[in-house]
Amino acid sequence: MTNAIRNVAIIAHVDHGKTTLVDQLFKQSGLFRDNQHVDERLMDSMDLEKERGITIQAKNGAFVYNNTHINIIDTPGHADFGGEVERVLKMADGALFLVDAQEGPMPQSYFVLKKAIAQHIPVIVIINKIDKPSARPDWVLDQVFDVMVQLNAPDDMLDFSVVYASAKNGWASLSPDTVTNSMKDLYDIIIDRLPAPSFSASEPLQLLVSTLSYSPFLGRSAIGKLTGGTLKTNQPVGVCQGLDAPSRPGRISKVHVFKGNGFEEVDQASAGQIVVIAGIQDITVGETIVDPANPTPLPMTLIDPPTISVEFLPNDSPFAGKEGEFVTTRQLRERLFRETLSDIALNVVDSETGIGYKVSGRGELHLSILIEKMRREGYECQVSRPKVIMQTIDGKRHEPYEVVTITVNPDLGGKIIESMAERKGQMTNMVQDGDLTQYTFTIPTRGLLGYQSLFMKLTKGLGTLYSRFDSYQPFSGDIRSRQRGVLVSKETCDTVAYALSNLQERAELFLGPGIPVYKGQIVGLNSRDDDMVVNVAKSKKLTNMRAAGSDDNVMLTPPTHMSLEECLSFINDDELIEITPKSIRLRKR
Repeated sequence: MTNAIRNVAIIAHVDHGKTTLVDQLFKQSGLFRDNQHVDERLMDSMDLEKERGITIQAKNGAFVYNNTHINIIDTPGHADFGGEVERVLKMADGALFLVDAQEGPMPQSYFVLKKAIAQHIPVIVIINKIDKPSARPDWVLDQVFDVMVQLNAPDDMLDFSVVYASAKNGWASLSPDTVTNSMKDLYDIIIDRLPAPSFSASEPLQLLVSTLSYSPFLGRSAIGKLTGGTLKTNQPVGVCQGLDAPSRPGRISKVHVFKGNGFEEVDQASAGQIVVIAGIQDITVGETIVDPANPTPLPMTLIDPPTISVEFLPNDSPFAGKEGEFVTTRQLRERLFRETLSDIALNVVDSETGIGYKVSGRGELHLSILIEKMRREGYECQVSRPKVIMQTIDGKRHEPYEVVTITVNPDLGGKIIESMAERKGQMTNMVQDGDLTQYTFTIPTRGLLGYQSLFMKLTKGLGTLYSRFDSYQPFSGDIRSRQRGVLVSKETCDTVAYALSNLQERAELFLGPGIPVYKGQIVGLNSRDDDMVVNVAKSKKLTNMRAAGSDDNVMLTPPTHMSLEECLSFINDDELIEITPKSIRLRKR
């Protein structure tokens, strides 16, 4: 049975075409009818994933090719979602490492590849987008080999197979110069070169839970690879939390296997298959389902620690409760703790101040995606400025450092080096790559908070910046983030165009006219380094006199709109972001 199964993880950097490749593998395997409507980027099931074009949650899917059941595990490409990667790789017996034919392996893919090599998962390299005019497959192949050597891959892993593909056009080939008309070469190499799971149904029952899903019909379902025994509907099982923990009883109500990006119910599943089981409502990621008569639990999955934290507080602004559905502390607590059940890289504890909760994660993007999800579900809350999580090593304070790779036009190099130096960044490498220059820096995570928006201004949106966690190093001293003060509203009112036109000469405004604001709300960025309390409701006094030139229409510069990530990096310690389903406001504490 296990010979006809392949469990394959797909790992790649953001935007190298991973989800598009999965679409083609599904379509060409005959999974859908010819006239069936199929969405693009099928595995990106969250709205946020489709909008941003990135994979946030690891997902499973499956198709059948030549009587072989191939399970696909789609992993996120961003290092902030590394917690997803570490646990889902436990389900894989082989991996497809996807790289862009022009860009080659990028920093974020190092992270995922490192995890695969640590678990000794054999890899097939796919050089995608081979039809790009600027494709350079030979150079990319050399770079992939160098990266795997850097990551201490053993000799047998360095003898990897290579496939050249254009996922967008739906073909794969074993030679960079040959264009085919299907994915057949890739299907064949997956079956020939990647191993089948090596387990037997006669061994005791063992299933490590790697992911959770939730449905209103089945409740909480656990997803994992069955590494021993068989599972049947209505079977009594034990659930263990780690190696030496006692088991508690449970019963399986439904067993599913994957089909396409959904699943189908089966009566029983045997070792080697990736299954979805329902019926145990208190199960969490990392627990093992075992035979109650002969329990053989597996160790809990080890996860890299979080590096950054924010405080979530109930909304107590004058506009609280006007736009959101869930506003109380109890509702906020319930939602945050529910998120930790499926995202094990997230850590939630009660705040030291006694109000609200301290939420720790892998990076700004990790936390902002959580905030955005809650916002769309109707939650209202306030969020503090992100802080890095310090550690004490040998009696000294250490902070997280990141490796940052920046690719820009050589003319902008001076500005980039200067801006990184202000944030305690040290350049470790510089490589000329065609018309662009690639810089590598090591920098404290604190220095990167809010750097993305400054970077976009410096490069006019034409540079790329990627970072990944490196290590904890000694504390590097104070870093000043925002150089300028803010404009704070003096009273609760609606903004007036006349007042804003007087303010815009010495400030950058965040709001247009006719918008309700409250006392203490931040309405703009001052041109000086101190805060200024302003009256945004000041109107022009009417008189009988009229002058020829002074009564022209008020001309306002369009206000600056900041994204949630930019707001997180903009605020200081004495400020908060108020988040509701309809608005994001900045305010003084």
